[in-house]
Amino acid sequence: MPPRFFPFFLFVATATAQTVMLDPVVVTGQLDQARETILPSLGATSFLIDADQIQNQPEADDAPFNQVLLRAPGVAEDSAANGDLHVRGEHANLQYRINGVLLPEGITGFGLELDPHFVSSMQLVTGSLPAQYGFRTAGVVDIQTKSGTLDPGGDISLDGGSFGTVRPSFAAGGSAGTLSYFVDGSYDQNDLGIENPTPGAAPVHDDTEQSKAFAYVSDILDRTSRLNFLLGASDSRYQVPDTPGLPAGTSPDGDPWLPGSFDSARLNENQSEENYYAVATYQKSAGDLNYQISAFGRDSGVHFTPDPVGDLYFNGVASDVDRVLTSAGLQGDGSYAVGDRHTLRGGMTLLDESVSADSTTTVFPVNGDGDPTGPAYPVVNDSELHGCFAGLYLQDEWNVTPRVTFNYGARYDGFASSFDDENQLSPRLNAIFQATDATTLHAGYARYFTPPPVEDVPPGAVAEFDGTSNASATDRDDPVKAERSNYFDAGISQKIAPGFYAGLDCYYKRAKNQLDDGLFGQTLILSAFNYAKGEVDGEELTASFTRGGFSTYANLAHSVAKGEDWNSAQFLFDPADLAYVQDHWIFLDHDQALTGSGGAAYLWQDAGGSTRLYGDILHGSGLRADATAPDGSTIPNGGTVPPYTTFNVGAERVLKAGAGHSLKLRLDVINLTDKSYELRNGSGVGVNAAQYGMRRGFYGDLSWSF
Repeated sequence: MPPRFFPFFLFVATATAQTVMLDPVVVTGQLDQARETILPSLGATSFLIDADQIQNQPEADDAPFNQVLLRAPGVAEDSAANGDLHVRGEHANLQYRINGVLLPEGITGFGLELDPHFVSSMQLVTGSLPAQYGFRTAGVVDIQTKSGTLDPGGDISLDGGSFGTVRPSFAAGGSAGTLSYFVDGSYDQNDLGIENPTPGAAPVHDDTEQSKAFAYVSDILDRTSRLNFLLGASDSRYQVPDTPGLPAGTSPDGDPWLPGSFDSARLNENQSEENYYAVATYQKSAGDLNYQISAFGRDSGVHFTPDPVGDLYFNGVASDVDRVLTSAGLQGDGSYAVGDRHTLRGGMTLLDESVSADSTTTVFPVNGDGDPTGPAYPVVNDSELHGCFAGLYLQDEWNVTPRVTFNYGARYDGFASSFDDENQLSPRLNAIFQATDATTLHAGYARYFTPPPVEDVPPGAVAEFDGTSNASATDRDDPVKAERSNYFDAGISQKIAPGFYAGLDCYYKRAKNQLDDGLFGQTLILSAFNYAKGEVDGEELTASFTRGGFSTYANLAHSVAKGEDWNSAQFLFDPADLAYVQDHWIFLDHDQALTGSGGAAYLWQDAGGSTRLYGDILHGSGLRADATAPDGSTIPNGGTVPPYTTFNVGAERVLKAGAGHSLKLRLDVINLTDKSYELRNGSGVGVNAAQYGMRRGFYGDLSWSF
């Protein structure tokens, strides 16, 4: 853990030394309920995934976190390297919260960093978000953690199977007086760390090692207050997979390895990622007043190392990129009930981020035709970026009648950085109408202000590569700007019969300076840019049915996401594409017209334990790819990769072992039909390689609970 956090931890340890004679279970439950009144998602669209639903999914809590979220409506799959997800036609733009506290974003996002082992329940909140949610607004992943008071005990598990997978893990929770804790840790080793760039079953040079740890500590100070502490850490190492059979490039230094023996399957590119975060929260519940105040810090780093010989020969460029993001901030939220009809809520967020971006890029000098004219040499570029985010909000929940509620307010956001300085006042309004005991309607409007992620802003070093093998076709590099948008959402949820629910939601977004991200060059580090105009719209249909031990769900989403005119970081793009997009609307590269998911599970109990059978399905109509116009020119993102559907099944048997112990045996089959399907074909805006989904895999899990 970085030394700068040690005084912070010492403060927490001192504060938690108090003990009070209380019933921890009762007080914990009351404070959890009070916390929910501070930040309700009134009027937004929420999809709940609890711990039992996670067990009904392939690999359960051994699955990567982004795979759990893929079972929510409107969530499309992309690269596993960054845990990328696309929600409602957006690239990333997600915020993650644990127990109501915002986690500062990292360089690689949270799709792989978080671990489902510590999740008690979580919601994906989308649509017209209430005023407490700012900055990242495509969706909110709101996680409630397990605790030692309500979830005592633990387990030790070993999961393994196809692609050389070995995944040991542990979790434990407990309490002593008013102090409770929950900790977990896991290790994952396999040879499919990043999507295979070929359709074959076995990737080349794709090993990974990933370690994760999480701790939650809570101390009840009295009947109305507590201090919570969160700590998370992850360390991941990836080999970047190779594509055999690619033609060699040109180099004045001659062939690498042996003369005439260039082999793209022997390239040795690697990427390492480290993430650490810590949060301390004080919560108080005093009658009609509830509030919590949090301090948080985070370190996030990524280091891409090239094949110093092979990359230079193959691409003419070998880039060593080391990027570190350091964040610290404060968050405060509160609610106050004013009579029976009004609840006022307000709060603030302050976040300071610093990015150290160091790179050494080895290139060749070239002539006007692009031919090398001399030996390779390094270009060193070390830069610092800084950003400060601030947000304030105030809103009122007005219960007009027992069946009609308005949640209205506004937030003010400001963003100041090394490259941009903007602010905005954003009104929010949501209306909820309980038409009948079985029918609920909602509609809302939100004005959004989305600053660019500081860690993804490309460094302005374009001119340094003029006259080299890494030269851009243009030196134009307008700064990345904050996105401003108007968002409309409306929907209906219906209880059709006991245990049978269905919902329909529609949304429309119109944006200025639509933000997007892409992979440009060799590294797996995203670069941000803007479209001058953006437009996203879609519909989501969801249904679920539960009766006894049987449960099933289905989601189907349609989305269209478009943009026009790249007006920042133009050096990233091909000049022909840049000219085309200047006066043509194109699909965003992460646009997927149809996204579907569904599953069913059955759990039955017997004297010896329990048995669970489950299966699910994922469908995508295909992310974007370039297309060819009748005149032979390229239409950026004008086509799609082929649609795909995958099936997954599994079974679990839990055997009672007495004294609260149990033995669990589990078998999962991923991609049952062994379908070979493309997520990317190597073309499209910001796509640097082809990517194929995982082929059929068999996984077994053995765990001991105590």
